Amino acid sequence: MNVLNLLFTKDGLICQIVKNKNILEEKSYFVTEETPANLIEQKLDEVLIKQRYEEIHVISAFNHFTLMPEGFSEHDAGFDLIAFNAPADREKEELMLSINKKFNIQFYYTFPKSYYKKIKELAIPAHFNFSGEKFLSSINNKTTKEIHINLYHNQCEFFAIDNKKIILYNNLDVNSEVDFLYFIMFTLSKIGFGINETSFYAYGETTENETFISELQKFVKNLKIVFDNIPNKNFILN
Repeated sequence: MNVLNLLFTKDGLICQIVKNKNILEEKSYFVTEETPANLIEQKLDEVLIKQRYEEIHVISAFNHFTLMPEGFSEHDAGFDLIAFNAPADREKEELMLSINKKFNIQFYYTFPKSYYKKIKELAIPAHFNFSGEKFLSSINNKTTKEIHINLYHNQCEFFAIDNKKIILYNNLDVNSEVDFLYFIMFTLSKIGFGINETSFYAYGETTENETFISELQKFVKNLKIVFDNIPNKNFILN
């Protein structure tokens, strides 16, 4: 069975074609000053028509989201709730819902309508999820204060967990070590996590962001790299 995995980040698209659990191809595309502004849309078009797929799995890491307790059912308020964190355009974005039963929470998030339409028009099973939910499902936490950090290209998301309860989730643009450290340390101070009593866990593009990790290690004692994204192996915590 041919499966297409797609990960959308704030400025990138990672595509992975899998056949019977064997990775046939994996490519990454990122918008820069040198690339066309519509690079992601172009590459999405190319990969969607490249071959016949039986399933498509889509992960969105766009930082248009909000977090609510599981069971919250006022779905019409989703856009308004997201708007407290980031601008949401009802005309251009599709409202989506992902539920995490492990921690009894749910994510409302938006996904570009243009991308959504292209994928759905293929008329094959397409599964959509939010990166925060996917990340949270992979976390094995204990009863201590923990910070779990998932690193992307110029982006990171992290959970603060205390005694198996979600204290905070955020998804941020990160372009420098200073930004990265500021967000982490600011978060600790606001939620009352002592730096020496908190365990840190890093995932994702840890090699690409090696300087971020090395700078963090200067300040924290308990840091473990859970895994590094290796081409043709780890794809958004599979």
